[in-house]
Amino acid sequence: MGISKLSGLILKKQRDHRFINSAGDYSPQDQRRVLRIALGSCAGFLISKYMNWPYGVFFAVYPMLLLGMLPKFDRLIAWQFMVGVAVNVVEIYLLNVFFKHHPALMIMGVFAVFFVHFRLMAKGSHFLLWASGIVTLSVLLHFSSYPDASLTDMTMAAFLATLISVISAAVLYWLIPETDPIAPPPQHNVTFAQINHRTLMGAILATLSFVVFQIFDLKDSLSAQVATVLVLFPMTFRGSLENSMKRAKGVALGCALGITVQLLMYDLIRYLPLVVIAMFITVMLTARLHLIERTGSGMGFGALTTIGILFGQYLQPNSDMLYSSMYRFSSVVVALSLLMSLAWLLDGFLNRFAITRNV
Repeated sequence: MGISKLSGLILKKQRDHRFINSAGDYSPQDQRRVLRIALGSCAGFLISKYMNWPYGVFFAVYPMLLLGMLPKFDRLIAWQFMVGVAVNVVEIYLLNVFFKHHPALMIMGVFAVFFVHFRLMAKGSHFLLWASGIVTLSVLLHFSSYPDASLTDMTMAAFLATLISVISAAVLYWLIPETDPIAPPPQHNVTFAQINHRTLMGAILATLSFVVFQIFDLKDSLSAQVATVLVLFPMTFRGSLENSMKRAKGVALGCALGITVQLLMYDLIRYLPLVVIAMFITVMLTARLHLIERTGSGMGFGALTTIGILFGQYLQPNSDMLYSSMYRFSSVVVALSLLMSLAWLLDGFLNRFAITRNV
Protein backbone atom coordinates (compact mmCIF):
# COMPACT_ATOMS: atom_id res chain seq x y z
CA MET A 1 0.00 0.00 0.00
CA GLY A 2 1.43 3.39 -0.98
CA ILE A 3 2.42 5.84 1.71
CA SER A 4 0.25 8.64 0.30
CA LYS A 5 -2.71 6.27 0.36
CA LEU A 6 -1.95 5.30 3.96
CA SER A 7 -1.84 8.92 5.10
CA GLY A 8 -5.07 9.62 3.28
CA LEU A 9 -6.78 6.77 5.13
CA ILE A 10 -6.16 8.57 8.41
CA LEU A 11 -6.57 12.22 7.47
CA LYS A 12 -9.37 12.28 4.89
CA LYS A 13 -12.96 11.19 5.15
CA GLN A 14 -13.36 7.60 4.14
CA ARG A 15 -16.50 7.50 1.98
CA ASP A 16 -17.00 4.31 0.04
CA HIS A 17 -20.63 4.35 -1.11
CA ARG A 18 -20.52 0.65 -1.87
CA PHE A 19 -20.58 -0.01 1.86
CA ILE A 20 -23.12 2.65 2.91
CA ASN A 21 -26.81 2.42 2.15
CA SER A 22 -29.17 5.34 1.59
CA ALA A 23 -30.29 5.33 5.22
CA GLY A 24 -26.79 6.10 6.45
CA ASP A 25 -26.49 2.78 8.26
CA TYR A 26 -23.27 0.85 8.37
CA SER A 27 -22.71 -2.30 6.39
CA PRO A 28 -21.65 -5.84 7.37
CA GLN A 29 -18.11 -4.64 6.59
CA ASP A 30 -18.46 -1.98 9.28
CA GLN A 31 -20.00 -4.45 11.71
CA ARG A 32 -16.88 -6.58 11.44
CA ARG A 33 -14.74 -3.52 12.15
CA VAL A 34 -16.80 -2.72 15.25
CA LEU A 35 -16.31 -6.25 16.55
CA ARG A 36 -12.56 -6.09 15.95
CA ILE A 37 -12.24 -2.73 17.75
CA ALA A 38 -14.26 -3.93 20.74
CA LEU A 39 -12.56 -7.31 21.05
CA GLY A 40 -9.07 -5.85 20.55
CA SER A 41 -9.41 -3.11 23.15
CA CYS A 42 -11.07 -5.41 25.69
CA ALA A 43 -8.37 -8.04 25.17
CA GLY A 44 -5.62 -5.52 25.85
CA PHE A 45 -7.47 -4.18 28.90
CA LEU A 46 -8.14 -7.67 30.29
CA ILE A 47 -4.53 -8.81 29.86
CA SER A 48 -3.13 -5.72 31.58
CA LYS A 49 -5.51 -6.04 34.54
CA TYR A 50 -5.02 -9.79 34.90
CA MET A 51 -1.23 -9.39 34.84
CA ASN A 52 -1.46 -6.34 37.11
CA TRP A 53 0.62 -4.24 34.72
CA PRO A 54 0.78 -0.47 35.25
CA TYR A 55 -0.44 2.12 32.75
CA GLY A 56 -3.44 0.11 31.63
CA VAL A 57 -4.53 3.05 29.49
CA PHE A 58 -1.93 2.05 26.87
CA PHE A 59 -3.39 -1.45 26.60
CA ALA A 60 -6.95 -0.14 26.23
CA VAL A 61 -6.29 2.75 23.83
CA TYR A 62 -3.58 1.39 21.50
CA PRO A 63 -5.89 -1.26 19.93
CA MET A 64 -8.46 1.49 19.36
CA LEU A 65 -5.89 3.56 17.48
CA LEU A 66 -4.66 0.64 15.40
CA LEU A 67 -8.06 -0.87 14.60
CA GLY A 68 -10.12 2.32 14.59
CA MET A 69 -8.02 4.77 12.59
CA LEU A 70 -7.40 2.48 9.63
CA PRO A 71 -9.92 0.29 7.77
CA LYS A 72 -7.32 -2.39 7.03
CA PHE A 73 -4.35 -4.18 8.56
CA ASP A 74 -1.23 -5.51 6.86
CA ARG A 75 2.48 -5.99 7.47
CA LEU A 76 3.34 -2.38 6.60
CA ILE A 77 0.84 -1.04 9.13
CA ALA A 78 2.06 -3.46 11.82
CA TRP A 79 5.68 -2.54 11.11
CA GLN A 80 5.02 1.19 11.32
CA PHE A 81 3.01 0.87 14.54
CA MET A 82 5.75 -1.11 16.29
CA VAL A 83 8.73 0.87 14.96
CA GLY A 84 6.98 4.09 16.02
CA VAL A 85 7.20 3.11 19.69
CA ALA A 86 10.85 2.05 19.32
CA VAL A 87 11.68 5.44 17.81
CA ASN A 88 9.84 7.15 20.68
CA VAL A 89 11.88 5.31 23.30
CA VAL A 90 15.14 6.44 21.68
CA GLU A 91 13.89 10.02 21.38
CA ILE A 92 12.74 10.21 25.00
CA TYR A 93 15.95 8.60 26.26
CA LEU A 94 18.11 11.15 24.41
CA LEU A 95 15.98 14.09 25.53
CA ASN A 96 16.08 12.99 29.17
CA VAL A 97 19.81 12.25 29.16
CA PHE A 98 20.92 15.51 27.56
CA PHE A 99 18.23 18.08 28.40
CA LYS A 100 16.28 16.92 31.46
CA HIS A 101 17.87 19.48 33.80
CA HIS A 102 17.88 22.31 31.25
CA PRO A 103 14.30 23.49 30.62
CA ALA A 104 15.15 25.82 27.72
CA LEU A 105 17.16 23.16 25.92
CA MET A 106 14.46 20.58 26.63
CA ILE A 107 11.84 22.77 24.96
CA MET A 108 14.10 23.23 21.95
CA GLY A 109 14.75 19.48 21.79
CA VAL A 110 11.03 18.66 22.05
CA PHE A 111 10.27 21.13 19.26
CA ALA A 112 12.95 19.56 17.07
CA VAL A 113 11.52 16.07 17.59
CA PHE A 114 7.96 17.21 16.88
CA PHE A 115 9.21 19.12 13.84
CA VAL A 116 10.69 15.95 12.35
CA HIS A 117 7.51 13.97 13.03
CA PHE A 118 5.15 16.53 11.51
CA ARG A 119 7.50 17.18 8.59
CA LEU A 120 7.46 13.54 7.57
CA MET A 121 3.72 13.34 8.16
CA ALA A 122 3.12 16.38 5.94
CA LYS A 123 5.24 14.82 3.21
CA GLY A 124 3.36 11.53 3.51
CA SER A 125 6.44 9.53 4.46
CA HIS A 126 5.37 6.52 6.64
CA PHE A 127 2.50 8.55 8.05
CA LEU A 128 1.28 6.03 10.62
CA LEU A 129 4.76 5.58 12.09
CA TRP A 130 5.18 9.28 12.84
CA ALA A 131 1.53 9.99 13.70
CA SER A 132 1.17 7.20 16.27
CA GLY A 133 4.59 8.17 17.61
CA ILE A 134 3.41 11.70 18.36
CA VAL A 135 0.70 10.45 20.73
CA THR A 136 3.10 8.16 22.60
CA LEU A 137 5.84 10.77 22.59
CA SER A 138 3.61 13.46 24.07
CA VAL A 139 2.32 11.24 26.86
CA LEU A 140 5.68 9.69 27.79
CA LEU A 141 7.51 13.01 27.70
CA HIS A 142 5.04 14.60 30.07
CA PHE A 143 4.68 11.78 32.59
CA SER A 144 8.36 10.82 32.61
CA SER A 145 9.19 14.28 33.95
CA TYR A 146 7.60 13.49 37.33
CA PRO A 147 9.93 12.09 40.02
CA ASP A 148 7.54 9.31 41.06
CA ALA A 149 7.15 8.03 37.50
CA SER A 150 9.34 5.22 36.22
CA LEU A 151 10.39 5.77 32.63
CA THR A 152 11.34 2.09 32.40
CA ASP A 153 7.85 0.97 33.47
CA MET A 154 6.24 3.41 31.04
CA THR A 155 8.33 2.35 28.06
CA MET A 156 7.84 -1.34 28.85
CA ALA A 157 4.09 -0.80 29.13
CA ALA A 158 4.10 1.02 25.78
CA PHE A 159 6.12 -1.79 24.17
CA LEU A 160 3.87 -4.53 25.56
CA ALA A 161 0.71 -2.63 24.63
CA THR A 162 1.99 -2.16 21.08
CA LEU A 163 2.94 -5.82 20.75
CA ILE A 164 -0.39 -7.04 22.13
CA SER A 165 -2.27 -4.61 19.86
CA VAL A 166 -0.49 -5.85 16.74
CA ILE A 167 -0.91 -9.53 17.67
CA SER A 168 -4.59 -9.09 18.55
CA ALA A 169 -5.18 -7.16 15.30
CA ALA A 170 -3.59 -9.95 13.27
CA VAL A 171 -5.66 -12.61 15.08
CA LEU A 172 -8.89 -10.64 14.77
CA TYR A 173 -8.39 -9.99 11.05
CA TRP A 174 -7.83 -13.74 10.67
CA LEU A 175 -10.93 -14.65 12.70
CA ILE A 176 -13.08 -11.82 11.29
CA PRO A 177 -11.63 -11.21 7.83
CA GLU A 178 -12.52 -8.55 5.29
CA THR A 179 -14.70 -9.82 2.48
CA ASP A 180 -14.61 -6.78 0.19
CA PRO A 181 -11.69 -4.61 -0.96
CA ILE A 182 -11.18 -1.23 0.68
CA ALA A 183 -11.34 1.63 -1.78
CA PRO A 184 -8.36 4.00 -1.30
CA PRO A 185 -9.15 7.69 -0.76
CA PRO A 186 -8.25 10.26 -3.42
CA GLN A 187 -4.67 11.47 -3.37
CA HIS A 188 -3.96 15.11 -2.55
CA ASN A 189 -0.75 16.77 -3.62
CA VAL A 190 0.68 19.45 -1.36
CA THR A 191 3.09 22.22 -2.23
CA PHE A 192 6.38 22.97 -0.52
CA ALA A 193 4.80 25.99 1.19
CA GLN A 194 1.92 23.86 2.47
CA ILE A 195 4.36 21.31 3.87
CA ASN A 196 6.17 24.13 5.71
CA HIS A 197 2.88 25.52 7.01
CA ARG A 198 1.59 22.21 8.30
CA THR A 199 4.92 21.22 9.80
CA LEU A 200 5.23 24.46 11.77
CA MET A 201 1.57 24.39 12.83
CA GLY A 202 1.90 20.90 14.25
CA ALA A 203 5.34 21.25 15.83
CA ILE A 204 4.72 24.64 17.48
CA LEU A 205 1.30 23.75 18.87
CA ALA A 206 2.42 20.32 20.12
CA THR A 207 5.41 21.92 21.84
CA LEU A 208 3.23 24.60 23.43
CA SER A 209 0.89 21.88 24.68
CA PHE A 210 3.84 20.08 26.30
CA VAL A 211 5.09 23.32 27.92
CA VAL A 212 1.66 24.29 29.32
CA PHE A 213 1.02 20.85 30.81
CA GLN A 214 4.49 20.96 32.41
CA ILE A 215 4.16 24.49 33.82
CA PHE A 216 0.72 23.93 35.36
CA ASP A 217 1.60 20.42 36.58
CA LEU A 218 -1.42 18.85 34.87
CA LYS A 219 -0.58 15.26 35.67
CA ASP A 220 -4.22 14.14 35.85
CA SER A 221 -5.28 15.59 32.49
CA LEU A 222 -4.40 12.71 30.20
CA SER A 223 -7.59 13.10 28.14
CA ALA A 224 -6.85 16.77 27.51
CA GLN A 225 -3.25 16.10 26.59
CA VAL A 226 -4.15 13.35 24.13
CA ALA A 227 -6.90 15.55 22.67
CA THR A 228 -4.51 18.44 22.01
CA VAL A 229 -2.31 16.08 19.99
CA LEU A 230 -4.94 14.12 18.06
CA VAL A 231 -6.71 17.24 16.77
CA LEU A 232 -3.45 18.40 15.16
CA PHE A 233 -3.30 15.50 12.72
CA PRO A 234 -5.03 17.39 9.86
CA MET A 235 -2.18 19.94 10.25
CA THR A 236 -4.46 22.77 9.10
CA PHE A 237 -6.43 25.25 11.17
CA ARG A 238 -9.80 24.40 9.63
CA GLY A 239 -9.24 20.67 9.98
CA SER A 240 -8.07 20.98 13.59
CA LEU A 241 -10.98 23.30 14.48
CA GLU A 242 -13.51 20.84 13.09
CA ASN A 243 -11.84 17.96 14.90
CA SER A 244 -11.74 19.94 18.16
CA MET A 245 -15.49 20.57 18.19
CA LYS A 246 -16.23 16.96 17.39
CA ARG A 247 -13.75 15.68 19.96
CA ALA A 248 -15.27 17.84 22.72
CA LYS A 249 -18.67 16.32 21.98
CA GLY A 250 -17.12 12.87 21.89
CA VAL A 251 -15.43 13.32 25.26
CA ALA A 252 -18.76 14.45 26.74
CA LEU A 253 -20.44 11.31 25.39
CA GLY A 254 -17.61 9.07 26.61
CA CYS A 255 -17.72 10.60 30.09
CA ALA A 256 -21.51 10.18 30.23
CA LEU A 257 -21.15 6.51 29.33
CA GLY A 258 -18.39 6.08 31.94
CA ILE A 259 -20.56 7.65 34.66
CA THR A 260 -23.50 5.45 33.64
CA VAL A 261 -21.35 2.32 33.87
CA GLN A 262 -20.18 3.19 37.37
CA LEU A 263 -23.69 4.03 38.60
CA LEU A 264 -25.16 0.82 37.20
CA MET A 265 -22.38 -1.44 38.43
CA TYR A 266 -21.67 0.29 41.75
CA ASP A 267 -19.89 -2.33 43.95
CA LEU A 268 -19.74 -4.82 41.06
CA ILE A 269 -16.79 -2.88 39.62
CA ARG A 270 -14.54 -5.10 41.76
CA TYR A 271 -15.39 -8.06 39.47
CA LEU A 272 -13.14 -7.90 36.42
CA PRO A 273 -15.29 -10.05 34.07
CA LEU A 274 -18.25 -7.72 34.59
CA VAL A 275 -16.07 -4.67 33.94
CA VAL A 276 -14.83 -6.22 30.70
CA ILE A 277 -18.43 -6.87 29.60
CA ALA A 278 -19.37 -3.26 30.39
CA MET A 279 -16.36 -2.00 28.46
CA PHE A 280 -17.22 -4.23 25.51
CA ILE A 281 -20.74 -2.80 25.32
CA THR A 282 -19.63 0.84 25.56
CA VAL A 283 -16.84 0.34 23.02
CA MET A 284 -19.33 -1.27 20.62
CA LEU A 285 -21.62 1.76 20.93
CA THR A 286 -18.91 4.37 20.41
CA ALA A 287 -17.13 2.41 17.66
CA ARG A 288 -20.41 2.16 15.76
CA LEU A 289 -20.83 5.94 15.97
CA HIS A 290 -17.23 6.37 14.82
CA LEU A 291 -17.80 4.28 11.70
CA ILE A 292 -21.15 5.90 10.87
CA GLU A 293 -19.48 9.34 10.93
CA ARG A 294 -16.98 8.29 8.26
CA THR A 295 -14.32 10.66 9.55
CA GLY A 296 -10.86 9.99 10.93
CA SER A 297 -11.19 11.75 14.30
CA GLY A 298 -14.76 12.79 14.98
CA MET A 299 -17.23 12.62 17.82
CA GLY A 300 -17.35 8.83 17.77
CA PHE A 301 -13.58 8.43 17.88
CA GLY A 302 -13.36 10.99 20.70
CA ALA A 303 -15.92 9.02 22.70
CA LEU A 304 -14.15 5.76 21.87
CA THR A 305 -10.73 6.87 23.13
CA THR A 306 -12.32 8.51 26.18
CA ILE A 307 -13.84 5.14 27.11
CA GLY A 308 -10.38 3.60 26.73
CA ILE A 309 -8.80 6.22 29.00
CA LEU A 310 -11.52 6.02 31.65
CA PHE A 311 -11.53 2.22 31.82
CA GLY A 312 -7.76 1.87 31.48
CA GLN A 313 -6.81 4.43 34.09
CA TYR A 314 -9.71 5.57 36.24
CA LEU A 315 -12.42 2.90 36.53
CA GLN A 316 -11.54 1.34 39.88
CA PRO A 317 -13.56 0.35 42.96
CA ASN A 318 -12.05 3.14 45.08
CA SER A 319 -12.17 5.91 42.46
CA ASP A 320 -14.82 8.56 41.84
CA MET A 321 -15.78 8.20 38.18
CA LEU A 322 -18.15 11.17 38.40
CA TYR A 323 -15.39 13.54 39.45
CA SER A 324 -12.92 12.01 37.01
CA SER A 325 -15.37 12.28 34.12
CA MET A 326 -16.36 15.87 34.82
CA TYR A 327 -12.71 16.83 35.21
CA ARG A 328 -11.85 15.05 31.95
CA PHE A 329 -14.54 16.93 30.04
CA SER A 330 -13.83 20.38 31.50
CA SER A 331 -10.07 20.04 31.00
CA VAL A 332 -10.55 18.94 27.36
CA VAL A 333 -12.84 21.89 26.61
CA VAL A 334 -10.44 24.40 28.16
CA ALA A 335 -7.36 22.85 26.53
CA LEU A 336 -8.93 22.71 23.06
CA SER A 337 -10.31 26.24 23.33
CA LEU A 338 -6.87 27.62 24.15
CA LEU A 339 -5.22 25.47 21.50
CA MET A 340 -7.59 26.62 18.75
CA SER A 341 -7.11 30.26 19.74
CA LEU A 342 -3.36 29.85 19.33
CA ALA A 343 -3.88 27.87 16.12
CA TRP A 344 -5.95 30.72 14.63
CA LEU A 345 -3.22 33.24 15.44
CA LEU A 346 -0.44 31.00 14.17
CA ASP A 347 -2.33 30.13 10.99
CA GLY A 348 -2.83 33.80 10.18
CA PHE A 349 0.81 34.59 10.88
CA LEU A 350 2.18 31.77 8.72
CA ASN A 351 -0.13 32.72 5.84
CA ARG A 352 1.56 36.12 5.68
CA PHE A 353 4.63 34.58 4.09
CA ALA A 354 4.76 32.90 0.71
CA ILE A 355 7.11 30.16 1.94
CA THR A 356 4.65 29.07 4.65
CA ARG A 357 1.32 29.90 3.04
CA ASN A 358 -1.32 27.18 3.14
CA VAL A 359 -3.22 27.76 -0.11
